[in-house]
Amino acid sequence: MLSARQEQALRFIRGYIAEHGHGPLLDEIATALGIQSRGVAHRYVQALADAGLLLLERGRHRGIHLPSADNGSDSTLPLLGRIAAGLPIEAIPDQDEIDLSTFFMGPQRFVLKVQGDSMIEAGILPDDMVIVESREQARNDDIVVALIDGQEATLKRIRYNTDGSITLIPENSALSPMVFSNQRVQVQGVVVGQMRSYQ
Repeated sequence: MLSARQEQALRFIRGYIAEHGHGPLLDEIATALGIQSRGVAHRYVQALADAGLLLLERGRHRGIHLPSADNGSDSTLPLLGRIAAGLPIEAIPDQDEIDLSTFFMGPQRFVLKVQGDSMIEAGILPDDMVIVESREQARNDDIVVALIDGQEATLKRIRYNTDGSITLIPENSALSPMVFSNQRVQVQGVVVGQMRSYQ
């Protein structure tokens, strides 16, 4: 069982490797986690390595790696062409590949499994996985992870009102929007992607 900080470190490292193609330095991990000590960052990295989630190459600059099951070569699928969702078109095969990590991976990103049906009209169904980018700020109409009163997290569309209050809007016509004072709502992240399995 990882601690919250270890999970945060792992998300950052995975996102960093997906973006840069190599591991981060301890200083970069510490900065991303908002801590001053390289030693604390090293303890997080060592704990992740002990759990089999990272590989450490001792004595090498940027020696933090992901296990082979997590590396980029396993995150591609063949792109065989395009398919019409409107009028039929001729299916013409291509031979390109799509690197799924470019869609989903990135610094400060994490995944949440959706429970409930408050966002179904936005196409977010129960048991879908949403990819969230950790942010404290959002724009009007972003779908966000919002923490209410420091206790309850919810997935809703956000609206900033002219009187300073915040409306959290469900995408389900059977449910009503909820209005809160600005102080009661803390944005924890913005939804940037979504995954669904049909199996």
